[in-house]
Formats: sequence, C-alpha cells, structure tokens
Amino acid sequence: SLDSIHQYCSFMNHEDYSDRYLREILLDVRSIAMVGASTTWSRPSYFVMKYLKQKGYRVIPVNPRSAGQELLGETVCSGLDTLPEQVDMVDMFRPAGEATELVRQAIRLEAKVFWMQLELRNEEAASMAEEQGMKVVMNRCPKIEYSRLFGELGWNGINTGVIFNRRRHFDNHEEKAPSTLRVRNPGGPFRKPPGPFDRSPFLSHFSDHRLCF
Repeated sequence: SLDSIHQYCSFMNHEDYSDRYLREILLDVRSIAMVGASTTWSRPSYFVMKYLKQKGYRVIPVNPRSAGQELLGETVCSGLDTLPEQVDMVDMFRPAGEATELVRQAIRLEAKVFWMQLELRNEEAASMAEEQGMKVVMNRCPKIEYSRLFGELGWNGINTGVIFNRRRHFDNHEEKAPSTLRVRNPGGPFRKPPGPFDRSPFLSHFSDHRLCF
C-alpha cells in the first residue's frame, strides 16, 4: 500500500524509479486532481485524463481558465482548494516552477502522491513533499506508465495489443526476427503496423514537451 512504502521516500532515486514503486502508486491511487487539465481535445492532458478515467480513476480537472466548464463528465475546478472531495494524487501539467506552491496545497489536502509529467522536475518541491510523507514521481506520464506496467500499448492513443520484437513459433516453423515491430491483435493474427514503424504517430498526442513529451 501507499503507507507501507512511505519509509523509502527519503532514499528515492528520482532518476530511476522501480517498477514496484510506480505499480503500487497506480494500484493504490483511486482519485486524482489533474492541475492544468485542458478542455481542448488535442492537448496531452486531455488524452491522459480520458485514459485514466477509462481505467477507473476519478480524475478531477483543475484549471482556472475553464473553471465551471464540463470536461469528460467532470466539472473543472478553479484550484486545488475548490476540489469537491479529497484526492489521493495530484498530477501536474504545469511549468516546473509552479510545483513548490502546488506541493504546499497538496500537503494541505493530505494527498499521498505528487506526480509531475514528462520533462518536469523540481527537486525542492520533491523534497518538501517527501518530508511530509508524500510519494513523488517526476518526469513520467501516468498514462504511459500504466500502459507499460499493465501490458498495454496504444497507437495514436488506442489500445491495440502487445508489441513483440522477438521470434515467434507458429505451426512448427519459426518466424524470422522482424525488421519492424509487430502488433498482436487480441484473438487475431500478428500484423505489422500500417507503414514503416515510426514512433511519431504515437508521440503526436504528447507533442508538447513541456507537459507530457
């Protein structure tokens, strides 16, 4: 559980999180405040929020610019101090310099996890959170980590199965090592992704490096 690993926070290596550390967070967290959530469908935060809601998390969007609007079935809050309920985790889609103040607010909320999206790092904020027993993740995306740890991978944000890059055996003959990755359709044969394998379509949903990629 989250409480059982608070003792490790002071020794956390934020350059290399263990799979166990991330997996326990994703399994134990049930509610998330997403600071910087956008009502624009093409923004990274929109895709992440939609994905996490599909996985059963309660995700409450926080954005003063769109406060009061509806986003994926939730009313956007103006700030962490206006949340309708306590949350387990604060997920930050804001510049790294804002992390310290957001951590202060998260501490007042008694959140258990503070998560900074890809390419976001703030060591001062991380230390402050950990001193209060909060778990911290920096420079990671919960959508990507969930997909990786629980056996999913999406092309253009859509779950399509499991990717392999090793030989497979079929009907007493061996498939040659593929020059491009192959995607296994659930219940169906292996197929190549359309066209030459290119990470850019998958990354296109997270093209804003300040927020997710």
